[in-house]
Amino acid sequence: MTLFGVIPVRKPAGLTSHDVVVKLRRLTGQRRVGHTGTLDPAVEGVLPICVGQATRIAEYIQDLPKRYAGSMLLGVSTDTQDQTGEILREMPVAELDSSRVDEVFQRFLGEIEQVPPMVSAVRVGGRRLYEWAREGKEVPRKPRRVRIYELRRTGMEREGDRVRIDFEVLCSKGTYVRTLCVDIGESLGYPAHMSRLVRVQSGPFFLQDAVTLEELDEVARHGNWEQVLISPDAALGHLPGLVVSASLQQGVWNGMSLRLEKPLDTQAVGRLFRVYTDEGAFCALYRLSAPDIARPEKVFRNG
Repeated sequence: MTLFGVIPVRKPAGLTSHDVVVKLRRLTGQRRVGHTGTLDPAVEGVLPICVGQATRIAEYIQDLPKRYAGSMLLGVSTDTQDQTGEILREMPVAELDSSRVDEVFQRFLGEIEQVPPMVSAVRVGGRRLYEWAREGKEVPRKPRRVRIYELRRTGMEREGDRVRIDFEVLCSKGTYVRTLCVDIGESLGYPAHMSRLVRVQSGPFFLQDAVTLEELDEVARHGNWEQVLISPDAALGHLPGLVVSASLQQGVWNGMSLRLEKPLDTQAVGRLFRVYTDEGAFCALYRLSAPDIARPEKVFRNG
């Protein structure tokens, strides 16, 4: 049986995102399986997995904002910027007012620049940064622009000479939350690192709706994949829809352009649309190239 859809998996800490993909390939018996945004091994949370033709929409899900719940520890920095690394620097944290923390959080809202950490997978000089780091080398990295949509403190507690700050952040693709913690600590005047992180939302998928690997074992045993598969068009529910007559479906499959009966505003040019037949069958993704013309981007012949 060929599967076609997205499974929001609850990745446990201790596994890589690729480990989850490998397990899903084995359980589903499908070769085409891919994830929509890497989670570090130490991080748990929702990891949308695309199966079958749905792997072709992974890029669109990956581009959507992600929400994390985490903790940062003020007073100690590590060489990985998180709890898995070796301690680099320690400094006792003086009395710290929560209002000051909230004020610093506000400074990081909007578009910011981040320097990728040395433990990241960014390529520099033809190699991944983490490969350089394993050799004990630090190489120059160009800052990247990311966006922080929401950032709020959810808790704050002293732990001896250190202070733990719990937070929730909604951010764009490519944001390094560990680096955000380090930069916030620097703004507060202390070394810091990320001590805990859980991805609670990835695009339209939420942690409370994610399926554990143990539950997927049961699904595979009984072959009840329809219980966990989210249809690709539902996974792209943030995109507007276009409806074509059933007589045009073959033409859509053949990659023909569509002329809209009612032209859209010029601001809509460049936008993606989900394309359906008037019988409700999802068959393609089209992009508006002119106010009245849409051209095919992805066609799902067996969708």
